[in-house]
Amino acid sequence: MEAPRQAKLELRGVTLEHTNERTRQILPVMQDVDLKIYEGELVCLVGPSGCGKTTLLNAVDGLMPLAGGKILVDNRAIDGPGPDRAMVFQADSLFPWRTIVQNVMYGLELQGKLPRQQIRERALALIQLVGLSGFADHYPHELSGGMRQRVNIARALVMEPKLLLLDEPFAALDAQTREFMQVELLKIFARTRTTALFVTHQIGEAVFLSTRVVVLSARPAQIKEIIDVDLPPMRTLAMKHQPEFLKMEQRIWQLIEEEARKTGMLTVA
Repeated sequence: MEAPRQAKLELRGVTLEHTNERTRQILPVMQDVDLKIYEGELVCLVGPSGCGKTTLLNAVDGLMPLAGGKILVDNRAIDGPGPDRAMVFQADSLFPWRTIVQNVMYGLELQGKLPRQQIRERALALIQLVGLSGFADHYPHELSGGMRQRVNIARALVMEPKLLLLDEPFAALDAQTREFMQVELLKIFARTRTTALFVTHQIGEAVFLSTRVVVLSARPAQIKEIIDVDLPPMRTLAMKHQPEFLKMEQRIWQLIEEEARKTGMLTVA
């Protein structure tokens, strides 16, 4: 008999609230959410605007206190930020005065656990992994937006996190570059076997990248539905035009539209 799979990330009854500092009014954000994400999965969070996707990501990163429940990584409850998690934001936030390799090295330098030569070697290996060989000694302003976001991903992966958190990392890119970066991200994850939680507003992106798509309800958010993405692990952009892909995309849009109507974002004519 197979042993049950151990969750890499587990949410147990997670409840989140936001307090307005001026009025002290408490705004419920998320209510009693349970979710398990397993080793090697890339799970996307989608939902109506303002439902708390990024807030949940911040809570998993340990940047926001819980109003209730627990968040566990490898069955250990988190109580703040830690090296087992790394975040990739929308903006690349690279240091303009540092070269690409120096930017990737930065987190390991702060830790101070490895000799400088070993840090540089690990950083160079990640730069090669994300397809930027030959650009290690360039500065951020000499790279395109897509290339800078690859550096941002390398900077997170060099820390060897157990869990990678991505908050709309391709939102600032043009449509064509965004499509290509989705393919590149899957190639990177195939090599690193990184477990990831990914927030996006683009439904096609969620279906293309995910093993599962978690659809959140309107605030206070709960899990409305979890869609299993039954596509081959190695995906091509041509798959976005296949009937099964479009069917999943349409189903998720229907779920989000239902929630948007509840909040008044969409009205029936």
